[in-house]
Amino acid sequence: MENLLKLAGALGDNALTAPLPPVEKWNPEHCGTMDLVIRRDGLWVHEKTPIGRPQLVQLFARILRRDGDDYFLVTPVEKIGITVEDVPFIITLLEAEGEGVDQNILVQTNLGERFTIGPDHPLAFRDYRPEGSSKPTPAPYVTVRRNLQARFSRNAWYDLAALAKSDRQKGTIGVWSEGVFYPLPV
Repeated sequence: MENLLKLAGALGDNALTAPLPPVEKWNPEHCGTMDLVIRRDGLWVHEKTPIGRPQLVQLFARILRRDGDDYFLVTPVEKIGITVEDVPFIITLLEAEGEGVDQNILVQTNLGERFTIGPDHPLAFRDYRPEGSSKPTPAPYVTVRRNLQARFSRNAWYDLAALAKSDRQKGTIGVWSEGVFYPLPV
């Protein structure tokens, strides 16, 4: 953690506007775990206390890596395991431009990352069990970057569903974005 905080201090405000670091190329030794949990609601909690500085969360998100089912904060000299209850990001906003096959769906995560659903950021559905629920329901997820995913908030999921159109050729309903048709569960 000490080196992570040093890295944060050294990068300063430029860290959030600079290109993403190449964490997939860094292979330091695994040096343990820390009590950092990304809760299913998107809140980052360190030692049972929510991290109150959004810039620190954004910085940590930039050095987040997923290897298999495990998540790590990675620098050139450290690889520290953390806990992620579901996925590290939540889609909170959704905007559509165009219609039909020419439609593009832009989304934003709870940490402010914006991108368009499409081949580089595919949409998929998988079972999600909301807290307190006894059975899973299909929920939309999208790849944000480097094997990291975001789950749609309830409001963003409703906004996505409102864009659904019937595709007679495919025999289903779904949404188009960047020329790709994504079927919705019915």
